[in-house]
Amino acid sequence: MDIISLRAVTAGYEGRAVLADVDLQVSAGEFVGIVGPSGSGKTTLMKVLLGVVPIYRGDLLVEGSAVSARHRPSVGYVPQLETIDWNFPVTVEEVVLMGRAMRSGIWPWPRTEDRREMMRLLDRLGIAQYRHQHIRNLSGGQQQRVFLARALIRNPRLLLLDEPTSGVDIKTRDDMLHLLAELNRDGVTVILTTHELNAVAAHLPRVVCINGGIVADGPPEVVFTTEVLRRTYGGDMVVVRQGGMTLVADSPHIFDDLPPAREVGE
Repeated sequence: MDIISLRAVTAGYEGRAVLADVDLQVSAGEFVGIVGPSGSGKTTLMKVLLGVVPIYRGDLLVEGSAVSARHRPSVGYVPQLETIDWNFPVTVEEVVLMGRAMRSGIWPWPRTEDRREMMRLLDRLGIAQYRHQHIRNLSGGQQQRVFLARALIRNPRLLLLDEPTSGVDIKTRDDMLHLLAELNRDGVTVILTTHELNAVAAHLPRVVCINGGIVADGPPEVVFTTEVLRRTYGGDMVVVRQGGMTLVADSPHIFDDLPPAREVGE
């Protein structure tokens, strides 16, 4: 069963198309990475799925229902950290409980079951000890986990993450991807955008390359080729396959005008 279905979708801002003729189907239970250069439409695609960017042409279904400004899907969403106002005076537990605000009914305060679920998530994500701290005092990886907890407290079947590994060290990035893989094994469909091609190749079973539209879609070992990456990024990249791994690197640039290197001691 498709949890997401886009057919010939063209979408953008103020009448200007950012994505054109996008066909994309994601089945329930998949783990998918969206890659592409800056300005290629990765974040726009996320916002289309959330129903906050207008669709000019085409059809979008999320969990079998049409998405529009009036009918937005109930999904978990983790935004880019760069979009957060870190001066807003809010603690970790307050951020997480915002995810349950729409379910609080007529009462403006969280229920006991909301707090119990919040603590369960904070424990699972390893950040329970920070629950009374201001979010700006946390590291980038800890902040990502806070907003992941806010998304998960909605008990979503579909989780969208925009650049969840941006600005963190390699260990934190790998920890986050392993955590998302665990959630995926629990039955959550996960879609994330990223610039980390090698992280996608190592951790995700499916990758979608976009640049204004779908360039390629499939397993990393099939999609990551010099030709596909050239059409996606507009430049040459080196793809190395070794021991079952796929590694991507920029092509080295030769500076012809540099003087020859000198041996130490000359």
